[in-house]
Amino acid sequence: MKKFAGRFLRDTRGVTALEYGLIAGLIALLIVGGVTTIGTKLQTVFTDIANAITTPTTGS
Repeated sequence: MKKFAGRFLRDTRGVTALEYGLIAGLIALLIVGGVTTIGTKLQTVFTDIANAITTPTTGS
């Protein structure tokens, strides 16, 4: 059992796939966060535009 555990800990064949999976997950998380932030800001901009169009202004 001790020999198996030592061999298991030294085996690095699957490490690369795991690292690529973690990197892909991190990139996906950053993309979702960025799109959410941009979406919220765009919603604010379009709401401000809609309010400016529908709200009458008093001018000369």
